[in-house]
Amino acid sequence: MIILKSPAEIQKIEAACIIVAEILENLRSFVRAGVSTAELEAYADSQFKQKKAIPAFKGYRGYPSSVCISVNDQVVHGIPSHSTRLENGDIVSIDLGTFLDGFYGDGAITVAVGQVDEDTARLVESTENALSIGIEKALAGNRVSDISSAIQQYIESQGFSVVRAFVGHGIGRSLHEEPHVPNFGIPGRGPRLKEGMTLAIEPMVNAGGSDINILADGWTAVTADGSLSAHFEHTIAITKNGPKILTKI
Repeated sequence: MIILKSPAEIQKIEAACIIVAEILENLRSFVRAGVSTAELEAYADSQFKQKKAIPAFKGYRGYPSSVCISVNDQVVHGIPSHSTRLENGDIVSIDLGTFLDGFYGDGAITVAVGQVDEDTARLVESTENALSIGIEKALAGNRVSDISSAIQQYIESQGFSVVRAFVGHGIGRSLHEEPHVPNFGIPGRGPRLKEGMTLAIEPMVNAGGSDINILADGWTAVTADGSLSAHFEHTIAITKNGPKILTKI
């Protein structure tokens, strides 16, 4: 069942989302060569405490960490580790959620470590562009797959592929609600978008093929062909005036 939110509920979701946005931006400035992904998580944990928000991912379905940190060919759900240290030329995707006053916020960014080559930079830029293109289709009266199709068409026009094993989702009092928001599909399909819907839209894009594998830790998803992967995510609300990005400072 898709749950429509009142303006007051959307305000509460936005409060959780602003914390997501602030922590992500602070983490962006903390990303540098030599930093371990465990240190990034520790920094995020200090931010959660400072902002009096609960990290939404910690313990969710058994996930062991507060933040998902995925490096290079890791697509999503990378578990922070003291042994994984960032190097110049890496890309790192940081995905985190907050729980505040009964509601969730969710967002993700991909950050280059130092200087990256042109193809890598284009992958990251294209993934962020795809998120914006998908959000543009999040209009009341459209359908969910209008978002999905726009993302897929743009990404494939850039020579990349969208991950099909993971999708965006509704969000609110639960971290994952209906509807699913795939990053691929035929336009004009799926639930109709209505004012009051809140969605987490999150293109995950591989430089090579779309297939993924799950590592032995049971969480970390990696590209099957070893190619790089990027990930961006915003939580948005469908309003009468168009989509409103909630994970925005």
